[in-house]
Amino acid sequence: MKKYIFFLISIWLIANQAYSQHDSQFEVLVHKDIRYVADNQVQNDSLQRLSLVMPQGITSCPLLIWIGGGAWSYGDRNMELDFARRVARSGIAVASIGHRLSPATWRDSSLNTGIQHPMHILDVASSVKWLYDHAGEYGYDPDNFFIGGYSSGGHLSALISMDSTYLAGHQLSNQIFKGVIPISGTYDIPDYYRAMLESGRPELAKLHVMAVFGEDSARFPMASPIHFMDGLKTPMLLMSDNNMYNYTRLFEEKIRETDFREVEVVYAYNLNHGGLWRNLSFEEHSLYRNIIVDFIETQSKSGT
Repeated sequence: MKKYIFFLISIWLIANQAYSQHDSQFEVLVHKDIRYVADNQVQNDSLQRLSLVMPQGITSCPLLIWIGGGAWSYGDRNMELDFARRVARSGIAVASIGHRLSPATWRDSSLNTGIQHPMHILDVASSVKWLYDHAGEYGYDPDNFFIGGYSSGGHLSALISMDSTYLAGHQLSNQIFKGVIPISGTYDIPDYYRAMLESGRPELAKLHVMAVFGEDSARFPMASPIHFMDGLKTPMLLMSDNNMYNYTRLFEEKIRETDFREVEVVYAYNLNHGGLWRNLSFEEHSLYRNIIVDFIETQSKSGT
């Protein structure tokens, strides 16, 4: 039996380790609401935009492409700017990506229109293409791209890094990324659908999961990162809050069945779903944000 070399890091294990605090070093400049699709391709002009946060006084810095959460249905790229600014102060450019959204009548009856998979990830792919083409204009390094996201953004970041289809449509390889950082996502959509059916609100299986991924459950696997384990080639920092533990554990167990070992797994047992997002976004000294920055810095230096 092969020996598994895996990195399971929990809060009690790393609390006393010497992770640098990454105190603010750089001033940042925010370029807000940049359209990343051509005029003739715009479907929702307010959503198909990104905001780019650039550290000042540094050239050719890494870029973290960041996809916020919101159940694929009510995400807001501007809500991620606190996180983006704090990461950018460490010398890493951050692009906060908006994408078209699905209906979410289960949350708000007025959210009754929208799109379904794969439109969300097609938007993300378009944003990656735009960012690649405009690297020289803004000063980040096109050979040092990272992608990550929170909740539904974690799912999208994992999927685009493992299923080459979406970037191939833009003549790009998913090997464009030097690291992927999925946080508190769900990675097996059939399992997610079953979890909703068995929850205290079984109507969410239809009103939420099918509203996002369609009513044909036979197509759910193609929306699941866990279906593309052969595409697991990019170093990964997999992180989860306590509420999303079961979804992350399922993904981790599937990774363990492969030969891929460039993975670090961080479980924030002390924080719930909203708590980890607030910690990453607002804490002056966030252990978990520091881990993200350290991962990017380490992977940026690899192969150089």
